[in-house]
Amino acid sequence: MVEPHQSLDHQRLWADLLWSPTLAFNLFGDLAADLGLADRAVHTWWPEVPGTVDDVRFAHSPGRLDPAWLGNLVDWDVGFVLDLGDGTQGMVGVVTAYHEVNRRQPPKPSRLPRYREITDRSGFFGPGAIDAVNGTELIHIWLDHLLVLSMLQHPSRAWRWGRLVVVHPAGNTDFADACSRYRALLADQSTFSSVTVEELLNAGVLPAGTAAVLHDRYVPSYRT
Repeated sequence: MVEPHQSLDHQRLWADLLWSPTLAFNLFGDLAADLGLADRAVHTWWPEVPGTVDDVRFAHSPGRLDPAWLGNLVDWDVGFVLDLGDGTQGMVGVVTAYHEVNRRQPPKPSRLPRYREITDRSGFFGPGAIDAVNGTELIHIWLDHLLVLSMLQHPSRAWRWGRLVVVHPAGNTDFADACSRYRALLADQSTFSSVTVEELLNAGVLPAGTAAVLHDRYVPSYRT
């Protein structure tokens, strides 16, 4: 299912098993094929998540380049769409990282006012948060988080609950540190969390065969 303005490097998905989107497809692929399993997994990993999972979308954004959202090409590696039972939806947006590190990047000046607007309107950030993330190593986590928050602020009011989850191996200390630093900037942490690949696998909700292969491929030091 191809979304507008979505771009995937299909050759790299096959050839680079350590690329983050590849990790996401491998880690969550079984869930896309079985929504009952997806719902059990999401509520095992994050028990406080409301509703039921009714869709799993890879390389997902609610609207790339649409100013009603972020107006850029940011997406999540996986989006778990939640049916909240009252006609509204929720979203768990997941970004994965394996060997990547966070790098400084300035935002486009034309888009910064929109990013500031979403940040200020959300009420989730503490004093000085924008200066701490803008153009720093935390900018990518910030933009992934803002995509969730833009859904909660959308005029349609179709989205009532959302969270960004960053998934990384325990050994990726760069992402562990970045998530800790980012979390410290939040006055309300309910829309952001992080988890290790090991924690997801050790929860015992993925099919045993899949979990074993993922352990061998992505956590080679792990032994049952």
